[in-house]
Amino acid sequence: MRVLMVAPGTRGDVAPMAGLGGRLQGLGYEVAVAANPPYAPLVVESGCEFRPLPGNLTELIKQPAPGAKASADSVLTFWRKLGEYMDNAAKGTLAPAEAGADVIMANSVAPYAYDIAEAFGVPAIGAHLQPTEPSAAYPPVLMNSARSLGALGNRIIGERAAAGPAPYDAPSARLRKQLGLRKESRAAGERRRRKARATILHGISPTVLPRPADWHAGLVMAGYWWPPEHSGWEPSADLVDFLADGPAPVFVGFGSSAHIDPGFILEATRRAGVRAVVQGAEGVLGDDAMGVGSVPHKWLFPRMAAVVHHSGAGTTAAGLRAGVPSVGVPVYTDQPLWASRIAALGAGPQPLPYKKLSPERLGDAIAEAVRTPSYAQQALVLAAAIGKEDGTVPVVETLRKLPSK
Repeated sequence: MRVLMVAPGTRGDVAPMAGLGGRLQGLGYEVAVAANPPYAPLVVESGCEFRPLPGNLTELIKQPAPGAKASADSVLTFWRKLGEYMDNAAKGTLAPAEAGADVIMANSVAPYAYDIAEAFGVPAIGAHLQPTEPSAAYPPVLMNSARSLGALGNRIIGERAAAGPAPYDAPSARLRKQLGLRKESRAAGERRRRKARATILHGISPTVLPRPADWHAGLVMAGYWWPPEHSGWEPSADLVDFLADGPAPVFVGFGSSAHIDPGFILEATRRAGVRAVVQGAEGVLGDDAMGVGSVPHKWLFPRMAAVVHHSGAGTTAAGLRAGVPSVGVPVYTDQPLWASRIAALGAGPQPLPYKKLSPERLGDAIAEAVRTPSYAQQALVLAAAIGKEDGTVPVVETLRKLPSK
């Protein structure tokens, strides 16, 4: 069976799909991943075929320093460029589909993949890293907040958010017209699929977010999909020496969501009295800090006393799998939800919203994370439970149920 995974977005969107694809390859499936060019090496290393989607979302979504306010012009420019990115991604998905697929798996920002699947006469399956279904169990992730509105409020606002405008609406409409399909809005298509209880697989651990009681039968909480292993990767001698030269440090990194000046971070870690590994500023940063580039979280995080991050779905998963406390500093979309889950599960302190971040607040949160024994104890409990899950199994079960040609 030929599986096409459509994964526009950042590395955090692509890595879990590539890892899942690599495991499916090992089970005899032919997997191709459509993603932006910067992630071609990641996909190829997983053993999957890479099919390019135009664009690069990373620089577009990176946030300014904490407390800085975006100008009206920059906000308008952002939305214009985001619309262009989505339009290019929608049109660009045609070529990967034309290259051959028996089933298309689409992430949560690629609803146009359903339109392409309809035109090509192949099934489409959702493959989401965020819970986008309206539910009483959580507020909609597009609110940029994890504050519950109550069961009824969460459900009502979730339904309204799902029916509201999105940056991929116009591209989806143009694509349907280009493909000769009947007119149907993105929101109407989602309502139709919801009514039909269409399958959406979620690469989310049910230990971290239990399956909501009001989800329909087609919504599957599969378990985490882990990124591909880095074959042949070795840490630098400087990093190995730094780790061996004192107590376990604290990792601080914000992925593609934001960049914070290393001086800001070091002021916070020194206030907390901890050594630090800082992502994004390579090299020695003093006797108590080391800057690193891209280092596999699976290798690095278990060697940390705690991890401080933007609470992206994949980084949150990696921190919990490592069995160390986490400090969530959410920036946008689903990140507040994952940061709130860390705290609710007892694996770290309350989230620090990125916009309100200061060295003092960050330092105090880091100190709390490393000096509260219950956080480390609960993190180990969660790691053991997550380690027993296999997110690939529900995916394979779903694929096997598809009608064969």
